[in-house]
Formats: sequence, structure tokens, C-alpha cells
Amino acid sequence: MTDTSVNPSAGATRWTCPFCLLLCDTSTVQVGPSGALTLSDGGCACARRALARFVARPSTASARVNGRDCSLDDAVSAAARLLAASRQPLFGGLGTDVSGARALYRLACRTGAICDAAEGTALMTTMRATQDRGSFFTTLAEVRTRADLLLCVGGTPVDQAPEFFDRCGVGEALVVKRHVVVLGGTPADDAVLADLRTRPGVTVESIPWHRDLFGTVALLSALVSGRAVREAPAALQSLATQLKQARYAVIVGETRRLPPHGALIVEGLNRLVGTLNQSTRAAALWLGGGNGAGTVNQVFTWLSGLPLRSRAGPHGLEHEPLCFDAPRLLHEQAVDSLLWVSSFDPEVAPPSTSLQSIVLGHPDLAQSPASVFIPVSTPGIGSPGHLFRADGSVMLPLFAVHDDGLPTLAGVLDRIAGALA
Repeated sequence: MTDTSVNPSAGATRWTCPFCLLLCDTSTVQVGPSGALTLSDGGCACARRALARFVARPSTASARVNGRDCSLDDAVSAAARLLAASRQPLFGGLGTDVSGARALYRLACRTGAICDAAEGTALMTTMRATQDRGSFFTTLAEVRTRADLLLCVGGTPVDQAPEFFDRCGVGEALVVKRHVVVLGGTPADDAVLADLRTRPGVTVESIPWHRDLFGTVALLSALVSGRAVREAPAALQSLATQLKQARYAVIVGETRRLPPHGALIVEGLNRLVGTLNQSTRAAALWLGGGNGAGTVNQVFTWLSGLPLRSRAGPHGLEHEPLCFDAPRLLHEQAVDSLLWVSSFDPEVAPPSTSLQSIVLGHPDLAQSPASVFIPVSTPGIGSPGHLFRADGSVMLPLFAVHDDGLPTLAGVLDRIAGALA
């Protein structure tokens, strides 16, 4: 792996932003006299907002047990006792990097824990569709160099990936003419499309849903397949023709925007992509798994052969994409302890629960009503690490901006596992 040691200077010369799905690595972080962190080129709103939560000086956050400050050793011992007494732990949140995910998997196997990410339902949407019918995926690089038609389903993905269209080269000369279509967008997408319209060679279009998203996808799929459809809206007929005539069409969507049973939407669009690939080139790019969840899913899959919502239980490895839903387990009281991990974003806080809980994460989570709290370093800020990018094909190194003095999540989890042993 790439060396990701801490940068020794007052300002980081290299930085990979860990706070959105794109992992942009073109900016430099500057450390001000007061320790404030700023981007040299302004950066995107997501990165600026996230950096405002950190200061480049050693953290004074303390571990806590039952609301009282304590040493790290005492907190580790308390966490180990809690897990040892638990008959069915739940590991949730899962906001960490590759090394943290490896340590989580080891501890989950030791304790028989069920593991589910903070946005596990959205993450499972594409997983289930792929398991059932397969899919055609693409990468950001391939979109940038080949795609001449981008179909954004449910709106533009700029909330989770603010620099998405820049990273895809929209307006660059790599692809002379690009057409961007938003299917079922919101008023907020109009400003995004207005900006794209000013770029060289870019045309844009917004098409409303036909009744709802399920009906729209079914109708569009039928039109692309050449089946007879009565009273199809002219805009959808035109879109079907554009998809078939495109040299390389890419369907883009955010899984967390999909309605309940969104896997049916993904499956329908994957089937549409398969139809297009019989005569031209097409692919899908589903965006999700932020806050480290996609990385943890990758790590669990390569270590066990199974994605998240799995456990190493009495019957061996078990994968239950519906039954092992964290909110459902908590609501039905099917688990008796919670270990919550949120290293990147303190707003991804643990759910309200009466269970004994352990929270490992950003120092701002210290006030959460957890039985045990241990502050851990944020990869890409106070410690190095690695994350997988949104397209799942590239793992990028995270470079520390400064040494925050906090333990890494992997180190804390390994200490808890050692105490259990």
C-alpha cells in the first residue's frame, strides 16, 4: 500500500478528502496559526464543512464510562466486559477505513456480532439487485473518457458527491458532446443543470416522472426494448431513442434517494442497461456507502465472502439482508448490546436505545448517552488510512494532516479483543 505517514510541515502537501464518496485528492490543506484547517483552492462545500469540525492540535477528548472521564485502559476493560456479557451484539454505524474494518471483522467473529452500516438499507439495495440479476458497473475514469449521455435518476448526485460532474469530465474535451438528463429531479437540480448548460459541448434536459419512479422505469425499459406502449409521454420516447443512439450511456443514481423496495428500481434499470448493451454500450453507477460504509462492506466481503448484514454465528457464516437490518433489530429487541462506530462524521450518531452501548468515534460524540465512549482518530485528519472510492474499483490512501494524539479505531478494537481473550 502507499505510504500514508503524517505530514511533518505546518500545512499538508498532499490530502485525500475522506468526507464524500469521490475521495478527491487534488487539494492541499493549510493549517492556520490557530490550528484551523482550510483548503488551498477553496474546495467543495462538503470538505469545508467537514474540516471546520477539526483543529490541528492534540485532542483533549477523554474516554468515558457511564458518563465519567476515565483512562483508555479502563474504557477498554469496560467495553470488553460489556461485550463478554452480551449474547447477541450489534455493530452499527461502521464509519471507518480499511484497517478499522479489518479489526471490526476480527472482533465481530470473536463475539458473533451482527454488522450493519448507518445507511445499511441503501447499501443493500444495489447488493440485492446484483445478487438477484447481476449488473453492469462502470468507473469514474470510464465515465470521464467515454460517456456521452448521463441519465441521473431521481436528481443530480451533488449532495453526496458535490464534485461529481467535474470528476466525470463534463465540459472537458475528452468527450466533445455530452447530454445530461435528470429524470424525476427537484427544483434544486435546476441550478445544477443551469451551470452545466454553460459548459462547452454540454446539453441538459429535465424530465418528470410518469406517475411515480416505479412506473417511469418500467415504461422507459419497455420503450428501450421496442415494445408497444400506449400513450407514452413524448419526453420518455425521446429519452429511449437517445439511450439507444448514445455511444456510451451511463445511468447514475443515489441509493439513499430510492423509495422502499428500491431494489426493484435498481433491478429494472440494470435490466434496461443489459438491453442497451445488446446494440451499444451502457452501464450503471450507483452512488452510496459514504462515511466508510462502502469500504467496510468491501473488507467484510473479501475476508468472509459475504457482505454486511452478516454474522459468524452458531450456524457458521450467515447473511440476512432483511432480518439483520439494524433499526429492525433494535426495534424488535433482537440484540442486547450495541457497538457504534463513527470516525468521520459526528452527525452520524448512535440511535436512541436503552441497550448497553459502546461508542467509538469522533470526539464530538462524547455527549452521547453511551455506557462506554472512546474517542478515536479520524483517518485522513489525525491519522493515515485507506478508503474505497464510490465506484468500488479504486482504493486511495488517506494522508494525516496532523497528529491528533488519539488512538486509531483498529488499535482500540484490537485492545478490546485482547481483553476478551
